[in-house]
Amino acid sequence: MSKVLRCRDVGTDCGFEARGETAEEILKKVSEHARKAHGFASFPPDLIARFQAAIREEEKGSCGTAPSCGCR
Repeated sequence: MSKVLRCRDVGTDCGFEARGETAEEILKKVSEHARKAHGFASFPPDLIARFQAAIREEEKGSCGTAPSCGCR
């Protein structure tokens, strides 16, 4: 099952969502996004822990695909 992390889940007013099969894949995407969109140069351990804690298993929509398809 796919995993997802949403910027909003770590306290930002941002609609970015990172999806992947592993936490490592998601953390790589989130780190790149945080650098480009939010100006982060580095990530303190407590922020990395918040990212990791916010990763969730993505539920499938009624059509059997990710909710991003819009079917819900």
